[in-house]
Amino acid sequence: MAAKTFAITNVRTGAKVATMARRADTFWTRFKGMMGVREFPAGTGLVIVPCNSVHCFGMKMTIDVVFLSREGEVLHLIPEMAPGRVSPLVRKSRAVIELPAGTIAASG
Repeated sequence: MAAKTFAITNVRTGAKVATMARRADTFWTRFKGMMGVREFPAGTGLVIVPCNSVHCFGMKMTIDVVFLSREGEVLHLIPEMAPGRVSPLVRKSRAVIELPAGTIAASG
């Protein structure tokens, strides 16, 4: 059985980006994402696969967004994406990591 949560590390700096990330890879988990969540504690994250664009409709908080290639290379960063916003389409993105606001800056 796969782990329900996992850690994400910035390989360039060695900083832990999230210690309790979870994967959203079904229609429902990808659709729901972080909608309706009121708190996004430090150390948590949501990895949406496959994904090349996100929206913050129905969200109650600002988040950081990291777009990754199939190989795990960072393609695009959106620090502090506000509720009600839509990201650009990142064509080569395979996955998106949603993180608490300020995580990108803190991890270097």
